[in-house]
Amino acid sequence: MSGPVAGADGLLRCPWGLSTPDYVAYHDTEWGRPVHGDDALYERLCLEAFQSGLSWLTILRRREGFRKAFRDFSIAAVAEFDDRDAERLLADEGIIRNRAKIEATLANAKVLAGWEPGELDTLIWSHAPEEPGAAPPTVTEVPAVTPESTALAKALKKAGVRFVGPTTAYALMQACGLVNDHLADCAFRDPATA
Repeated sequence: MSGPVAGADGLLRCPWGLSTPDYVAYHDTEWGRPVHGDDALYERLCLEAFQSGLSWLTILRRREGFRKAFRDFSIAAVAEFDDRDAERLLADEGIIRNRAKIEATLANAKVLAGWEPGELDTLIWSHAPEEPGAAPPTVTEVPAVTPESTALAKALKKAGVRFVGPTTAYALMQACGLVNDHLADCAFRDPATA
């Protein structure tokens, strides 16, 4: 099924948003809503990188573990992590224990700690499309990559941010409200961005 589906409450949702209670909550209250602030965007950037190759549900169910392990994704705090912290994280069962993703998360914090406050927010949001696209009627019409996500990935890489490609950048854009990919008839699509 690729079009909107009615939930138990009768409201139409994007079909992925009904598969588990975790997805219902995320779909209804968070996905596609604007996120601002360097630490909040750093968290989303890290979680999208950890999700690469995995189910987003795996990340959602470990989100509190990630927040605890990475000090609520405070860029300043994570930038102070050292090799002992990296080893601690590799043993932490509350997160995804992938060395490359952990190392990227720590390296990215060190890079971002040198930026001016608001600079990450500005860089990410500068890649939001100037005009909202047409509301997709089905999930088959939702892209995985766009010219904007490709440009965002290149800008982040050029700035020294690791483990972000065009697909991860687009998932970030969707999650943080830079684009609105709720389906046209989804009850949770903001009509202001239609």
